[in-house]
Amino acid sequence: MSLRPTLSAGAAALAVLAGALLAGPAAAPAVSADTSRSASAETYSAPLRTAVRDLAVATEVRTGYDRDLFRHWVDADGDGCDARREVLISEAEERPTVGSGCSLTGGRWFSYYDGVSRTSASDISVDHMVPLAEAWDSGARSWDSSTRQAFANDLGDYRSLVGVTISSNSSKSDSDPAGWQPGREQCRYVFEYTAVKVRWRLSVDSAERSALISRADSCSDRTLTVTRAR
Repeated sequence: MSLRPTLSAGAAALAVLAGALLAGPAAAPAVSADTSRSASAETYSAPLRTAVRDLAVATEVRTGYDRDLFRHWVDADGDGCDARREVLISEAEERPTVGSGCSLTGGRWFSYYDGVSRTSASDISVDHMVPLAEAWDSGARSWDSSTRQAFANDLGDYRSLVGVTISSNSSKSDSDPAGWQPGREQCRYVFEYTAVKVRWRLSVDSAERSALISRADSCSDRTLTVTRAR
């Protein structure tokens, strides 16, 4: 028989209460890093015409630019498909077959820049809506390498990367809307371009701002909503 003394129910309750008082207030439950980041993410929302006028204006600086400073087409989630292929899969009008190594066969894609469809993934370029050089010019030159990589592989907003024909992507090159706009759907283009500038807090130069305002003022003034990436 155990010789360890036992407590009455009342004494046991008092003991528990005393222990709690001595221990102090209970610690708050831990919040995961992911939850904390989600809670702090800032959302911007405004009509398109207001959004283009809200963009900060600054002189662009190309000094020091190198495309390799933006590591792109990485497989951030480790599923075997890099960012380029993720965009091709998500934007396909007819889904391709995904094989080993994320090889893509079949499928169909529509390039809204020029209104053309293609049935081979190799005939589609994934365009950075705001070109990498333009991003550098308008603020990314001051970012660290991980932020530039996040920008170059941004799957968090469907407007950041878009599948288009190789010829239209080559025509655009690293131009902003003052130097190039697509032959079709200019309002969609300006809406999406502005969204990416807002998302990454990138500035515009005066000519770029004028081109955005001119086009936006001829478009439907629909609301642009963006979750800031930084």
